[in-house]
Amino acid sequence: MIPLHIKDCCINTATLGFREPLAVSARRIADAGFGHVTPWRQEVDELDPEPAAAAIRAAGLQTGAYCRTMYFTASDAAGRQAAIASNAQALRAAAVLGAPYLVAVVGGLAAGSRDIEDARRQVRDGLAALLPVMRETGVRIALEPLHPVYAADRSVLNTIDQALDWCDALDPQGEGWFGVAVDAYHTWWDPQLYPAIARAGKRIMGFHVCDWRLDTRDPLQDRGMMGDGVIDLRAMRGAVRGAGYGGPVEVEIFSRLDWWQRPPDEVLAACRARLESVC
Repeated sequence: MIPLHIKDCCINTATLGFREPLAVSARRIADAGFGHVTPWRQEVDELDPEPAAAAIRAAGLQTGAYCRTMYFTASDAAGRQAAIASNAQALRAAAVLGAPYLVAVVGGLAAGSRDIEDARRQVRDGLAALLPVMRETGVRIALEPLHPVYAADRSVLNTIDQALDWCDALDPQGEGWFGVAVDAYHTWWDPQLYPAIARAGKRIMGFHVCDWRLDTRDPLQDRGMMGDGVIDLRAMRGAVRGAGYGGPVEVEIFSRLDWWQRPPDEVLAACRARLESVC
């Protein structure tokens, strides 16, 4: 396995629990030796994203990506159009931030609906509607499959193969506007994981790591630090590298019950140590 260099790694700001302004988090992340940061929309004034971009540059960091889309699914046309408008705004902010892609967490069932296929159609239609803005800004979209436990409320996109099928349908000419973010927490369980990673090849835009705790208390906000769970992260990193991905390894840990209770510098030190020893 090729050694992992911390300067080539990324911290998703969710890992620090959104407890400090982006400029402070960026400086901490840089001081810990990381070279990239992925901010969230709640940390950026999208009507004036330049101050956030300047804070990232001042820290000496590159923007790994931008999180995330508003859910595309809604119970009426007005809601769906509002989501498209919001996500277009996010693409334009991502361009100012220097993010190569916007992470798409696509949404679950519309309120009151049991029609999952209709929800999937809404998502694909919404993604297709963003293509003109993607071409305008140069920012791509990385479809992030989520664990099936979230299918009802957060994402009707649940496997890498499903995401790749959508990429094929949305971008039949293979221009590369749509790709996949492989998140270990959401995909490690899939019996087709490694064939799907190989199929994805250079359409892999991001690789996110944390761990699945055997005794998880909350499937959303009790992710484990790398090495504290059951995922073979080294094997997954080897697979994405073998498929052609050469971008940052991004730490994204939602941990309301543990790591968000600890000092940010302690969290970053643990991230660094575990990336070097486990991934």
